[in-house]
Amino acid sequence: MTSGTRAQQRDTTRQTLVDEARRLFAGRGYGEVGLSAVVEAAGVTKGALYHHFDGKAQLFRAVLAQVQAEVGDAVEVAAASRTDAWGQLVEGCGAFLVAATDAEVRQIMLVDGPAVLGWEGWRALDEANSARHLHDVLTALVEDGTIAQQPVEPLTHLLSGAMNEAALWVAGTGRGADLDASRAALLRLLEGLRAR
Repeated sequence: MTSGTRAQQRDTTRQTLVDEARRLFAGRGYGEVGLSAVVEAAGVTKGALYHHFDGKAQLFRAVLAQVQAEVGDAVEVAAASRTDAWGQLVEGCGAFLVAATDAEVRQIMLVDGPAVLGWEGWRALDEANSARHLHDVLTALVEDGTIAQQPVEPLTHLLSGAMNEAALWVAGTGRGADLDASRAALLRLLEGLRAR
């Protein structure tokens, strides 16, 4: 077996572990999933799991990083559909709410993420993904005068927290009407930021 084939096999095994762990964590929650269930679902040995991850928390971190990157990508794609910074903010925030209210994303990113990694670890991953996009567009809007001059950092955290809380609530109710109402409320909140 060549080194390229071995590397490819390692990558495949690692991704299989992440995929199966994601499915199990999303369905049962982090606390209810043991490593034996993950290796059984992935069809590998515990030795193979430990070759890639130090343990369950590190495996979960890989799953969470993947989920947050996907949410960040969804936000970026939605924002890119608009050419103006205001439209990018509105579309990106709406896309975040839709993505984060998916039951799998909610469980992994908003319920288990902060509990497993702690607030600081979770925030660091969030800031590397969807919160980064929010910060960038708010900065552009403050600089062009659309939003009144103010520090962007606290505004980013306030809006991010509001959207996370709304996503938790909407996903918990399971009602599409609550998502629509939350998006409308978010739009009114964003409109209140506009400089008069």
